[in-house]
This record gives sequence, C-alpha cells and structure tokens, in this order.
Amino acid sequence: MMSEARIYQPAKTAMQSGRAKTNSWVLEFEPTEARRADPLMGWISSGDTPCQIKLKFSSKEEAVAYADREGLSYNIAEPRRRKVKGKSYADNFSSQFRFQ
Repeated sequence: MMSEARIYQPAKTAMQSGRAKTNSWVLEFEPTEARRADPLMGWISSGDTPCQIKLKFSSKEEAVAYADREGLSYNIAEPRRRKVKGKSYADNFSSQFRFQ
C-alpha cells in the first residue's frame, strides 16, 4: 500500500513576530481513516498511526529524496512569500494616515 504524504515548510506562529523554526521542511502523512470520539471518555482517536508522525528535514530536496526512497506518493506545498512593505517610524506620525 502506497501512503500519501504532504511536504511543506511550516509558517511562523501567530504568537511571535520572528521567523524562527520556519527554515525546515516537514513531511506529514495524510490521514487514511476518520477520527472518532471514544464513547467512554469522549477523546478523539484514530487507528491511523502514521498520521501522527511528522518528519523534519533541512531542505525540500531531502524530504523528496526520502519520499522517493520509501515509495511514498507526495504533494509539495510551496511556501507563500510574504510582501514586506518598507515603513519608517516617522510614518506613525504622518498626517496622511490619520484616523478621522
């Protein structure tokens, strides 16, 4: 059975303004079975163990090579590049952007 995997570069967390931990690439398996609630405890569970695994690689090429070597079919999600607008501290006091 050939597993389906997703290769992507993680986005930065919303809790920080820095770009830490976004240089690595992650290979993550797609779930093959639906999650269900345990009738006794109410916890969400699944019998699909591979979907719990996340493998980290230092480059996209390493992740693709691993998937090829293991016989995995994969999809690559290219990261979106952010647009950085140049802004100076003086723009905070500009009359052009004052609220009415």
